[in-house]
Order: sequence, then C-alpha cells, then structure tokens
Amino acid sequence: MSNPVEPRNSRLKQSITGPLLFLFILGDVLGAGIYALVGKVAGEVGGAIWIPLALALSLAMLTAGSYAELVTKYPKAGGAAVFAERAFKMPSISFLVGFCMLAAGVTSAAGLSLAFAGDYLKPFLDVPATPAALVFLLLIALLNARGVKESVRANVVMTAVEVSGLVLVIVLVGMMFARGDGDASRVLEFNPAVSPGAGILAASLLAYYSFVGFETSANVAEEVRDVQRVYPKALFGALLTAGAIYVLIGLASSIALSPRDLSDSSGPLLQVVQATGFGVPDWLFGLIALIAVANGALLTMIMASRLAFGMAEQSLLPPALGRVLPQRRTPWVAIVVTTAAAMVLTATGDLGSLAETVVLLLLFVFISTNIAVLVLRKDKVKHKHFRVPVIIPCLALLSCVVLLFQQGADIWLRAAILLAIGLLLFFVSHWIRTGKLSGTRSHHRPTAQDKEPVELQAPRP
Repeated sequence: MSNPVEPRNSRLKQSITGPLLFLFILGDVLGAGIYALVGKVAGEVGGAIWIPLALALSLAMLTAGSYAELVTKYPKAGGAAVFAERAFKMPSISFLVGFCMLAAGVTSAAGLSLAFAGDYLKPFLDVPATPAALVFLLLIALLNARGVKESVRANVVMTAVEVSGLVLVIVLVGMMFARGDGDASRVLEFNPAVSPGAGILAASLLAYYSFVGFETSANVAEEVRDVQRVYPKALFGALLTAGAIYVLIGLASSIALSPRDLSDSSGPLLQVVQATGFGVPDWLFGLIALIAVANGALLTMIMASRLAFGMAEQSLLPPALGRVLPQRRTPWVAIVVTTAAAMVLTATGDLGSLAETVVLLLLFVFISTNIAVLVLRKDKVKHKHFRVPVIIPCLALLSCVVLLFQQGADIWLRAAILLAIGLLLFFVSHWIRTGKLSGTRSHHRPTAQDKEPVELQAPRP
C-alpha cells in the first residue's frame, strides 16, 4: 500500500472519497445482471448456483488485482486503453481495447433491454419481448439525448434500490426455510446432462457477467482522493460485498425453486419471491427489478455514447460521431449509432448469448490489462503504489484464457463482427484524418455548435 504522495497534476477535481468510491464500484457490480441471469446459471449447472458465482468472484478478484496496481501506479482517467497505450506503444491495440469496452457496453444494454421486457414487465404490461425491448431502447436514447444529470446522491439511491431487492429475496427465502418449506438439498445438485466440472465452467462464464463493472472505476481514478490508499480497499471491498450477496442469492434461489423452474423464467427472482408465499405483490418486486435494469441500461448507454464521442474527438472514430445537439449539448450522432447497434443486437440475440458476448469482449480488455501490469513492472514511478504479487496477473491471464475457450462459435462470431466493424471505422477515421478520403489533410471542421462542450455523465455513483 502507499502513503500519501505528491500532488497530482490534474485538471479534474479530486472529489471522490473512499466510501463514495466503494459505492461507485458496488453500484456498477451489483447491477441488473443478477436479476436476469440466475435462471440461466441454473440451466447450466443445476441447483448448485452458488458455486459458479463464487468461482466467478474469485476470477474477477484476480484481474481486479491488476487494476489495483495500475490505477494506483498511473492514476489517470482512461482506464484499460491508457494502460494498453503505455505498455504496448501501439495505437491499434489501444483502440481495440477501447472499442471492446464500447462494444461490450452496447451489447450489455441490448441484453438488459431483453431482461426489462421479460417477466418483470408482465405485472404492468404483457407484450412480446423483442418489440418491447426495442421500444425500451428508443426511450433510453431519448432520455440520453435530452441529457441526464444524476448526482452522486441519486446514484446511491439507485444502488440502494437494487440492493434492497436482493436483500428482500434473501430474507423472504430465509423465512420460508425457517417455516420448513423449500428444499436445501438442491444447493448441491448438478445438471445431470453434463459433468459437474463442465457445468460449473459454463455457468461461471454467465456468472462472470454479474461481476463485470468494476473495471469502469479505473476511468475515475483521477478524481479519487488519495487514490493510492483508498482504491484497492474500495475495489476489493466492493467485489467481496457483491460476491457475498450473490452467493446468498444463489443459495436462496435453489432452496425456493428447482433449476428447471428458474431456467424457464426471464424474471427468475420474481419467481423466487412468488414461491415464498408471503404475498409480496408482483408489481412491487417487478418495479424494483425494472428500476435496476432500466438504470443499468441507461447508464450503460450513456457511457457507450460518451465513449464513442470521446474516441471521435481523438480521431479514432469517424468525426461525425462527435456532433452534438446545439441546446442539449449531448452527442446525438453517437447516441443514434450506439442505440441502433444495440437494437440490432437485441433483435438477433437472446439474453444468455448477449451476456456471453459481453464477457468475451471484456476478456480481451482484461487480457490486455493483465499483460500490461507485467510489462510495466520495469517502469518505475516516484510514488508508492499498490503492488500485486506477480503470480496474480499470471493466474488472471490463465483464468481469462480458460473462459475464452468456454465460448461457443456463435459468440466468437458475434464478437468478431463487432470488432471488424470497429476496425473498419478506425481505418475510415484514419483515412479522413490523413485526407485520403477527402483529398486534403484537413480534419472535420466542427461548427460552432459542435464545439460546445458535451454533457458528460459518469457511469455510476
């Protein structure tokens, strides 16, 4: 760990304290994924849902160790793309890392739109899932374009809503079990169709989706007070807290319902609440879940559109993505493009495949970060920083490779198409920048309206 270091040269205000950083990371990790994916995990592993959740936590903690070292060593905004640029000195790799983050955000929003339009929506509106998901994304885009200004307090409230729903599930199942109902033997049952090892690995791939989000905290490192001291504590504390809640959710879900009942539902935690028999109105828990899912999707699309805008500003994506609305000062072209991409993904995938695609894209980011921490060991800095044992990034790399090989051909194809689109946009941007398409060496000349500062939004609390 470190002692306080010399003041950092930064144009950003260091206003994020340790507790707020903890809530920031916890809010990102305790997102909507667990509300939708418990059933999918049960479909892969059987009743032993808690095992892949615990394994996914362990794998996430390994890569989190690399982030803790790099963030405290280089406390600059930018995250994984900055680490890649510093380690590999190749703009193309840095671009791919950044684009993987962008593509993962858009794909995640597509999956969350399907979760929103599933069983959690039925107490309010019983409509086909895909059309409802597309309308949901359109509404998200309109809110995004209008400009969403959420304070840290508002984000803490949204995190509290998400946590309250999960705690409610745990408490209700605990009361159900205390009165003699439920079946605790299911927590050690495995899917008979596959070996336990294969089932755990396949389920861990889905469960890993529930832990991603911690990596976005690297983007606010420049705004954290005494980052060398507080960042590792907040990061590991938030992951362990989320992991404990998730393991309890896995145990509670298996006690309340069979794996088949869980896997057949797109709103599995609502089914669990119903199974307890305590008369909690469907609309009440459905509302909590919808708030969690909608907030996650909105913040994800805000992040994705701002990331696309920022990459356009750096001439890494076509300059049109840098256009902003004259009054709202929001990146309207980036919002349109990212929303259209999310709609295509929504119409061509299901929740499970989209979640696996997000994991695959982020695994490339994590591989880059884990290699970067090893490459940059020789780069010395003046201040003290968190230093992870060298075995940790090595094990993290191994875990990422193992998870890569758990992906199916259709998931690889989807990710490859997204990355191919990214590379195409990169080369188009390069040609525009060098004048090969326009016939000049000039860049896109933004209008006075385009030059207005864009309204930025932090991903979460």
